[in-house]
Amino acid sequence: MNKEELRRYIICSTGNECNICQLYAIKDGETVLDLNFHGYKTTDAVNVNSVTKGVMALLFGIALDMGCIKSVDQKVMEFFPDYTVKRGEKTIYDVTIKHLLTMTAPYKGKSEPWKKVCTSQDWTLAILDQLGGRNGITGEFRYATLGIQILAGIIERATGEKCIDIANNKLFIPIGIPEHKIHGDSSKEDQFDFFMNKKPRDYEWYSDPQDTVTAGWGLCSSAKDLAKIGELVLNEGRVDDKVIVSKDYIREMLTPRQKLGERFGNMEYGYLWYKPIEGKEVYAAIGDSGNIIYINKDKNISVGITGTFKPRIFDRVAFIETKVLSVM
Repeated sequence: MNKEELRRYIICSTGNECNICQLYAIKDGETVLDLNFHGYKTTDAVNVNSVTKGVMALLFGIALDMGCIKSVDQKVMEFFPDYTVKRGEKTIYDVTIKHLLTMTAPYKGKSEPWKKVCTSQDWTLAILDQLGGRNGITGEFRYATLGIQILAGIIERATGEKCIDIANNKLFIPIGIPEHKIHGDSSKEDQFDFFMNKKPRDYEWYSDPQDTVTAGWGLCSSAKDLAKIGELVLNEGRVDDKVIVSKDYIREMLTPRQKLGERFGNMEYGYLWYKPIEGKEVYAAIGDSGNIIYINKDKNISVGITGTFKPRIFDRVAFIETKVLSVM
């Protein structure tokens, strides 16, 4: 398959590739693919959904490198001394940052309280109400998009800075990604539009009423930006001669901590980043609608893909491995 065949394959797709807006790939530091669809341009931004989590893992690494956070083993409640723990709750005191990063933090209830959290004045404090429970720390993987909001609160309390400012000043701008703004006040209708609207978005990040970014979703970026972030990870935290995130942290972030089940494609999981293929140096930050940062250390390739809303597309790794890599 050549570039034109790949372009036509996506254009003609009636399956999982039909919603792709942008595909951008970097190999050995050079752009090798820059494809756009559905009226999108390279410079347009898209809500990349849970790829946001992978970016939050990098922001945490930056805060750790700053010395504002001592280690991943610090207890979550160290950062919220003013929070009133519910009567009888004990497990919450044992939860560490590592539990958040590896999705092994325990939560009350069987499902995430979207309405309760997303209509509150402080989303971090609202989801803290759900942290803990009677079963204690079990080590069970529990994918919790809202739970990662606690990580944003920790970063802001530890550094004294808003996550959006750390992202802009210490990550985005230094690696050539446009400055982002917070989304600002929202409503139920606005949140629905944010997910469902298929038009390009501003370079923004969804936020709660405290101007804290949504940590589990809501970052709007281009596929080119995602590929740049992937290249940063590929180069172990460096851009040219500049260290953005320490090499030690990048390696720790990518190190698999657990093997996931069939629901998650039997992939391995590090700190909010996946290792999709056993025995290969391939890593990814994966979001719904097929948004992805894909890096392949063996081939020195970083790929970013964005897509408009289309539920339950999780096979972009297979698409990249079978279709995209053959072009490069």
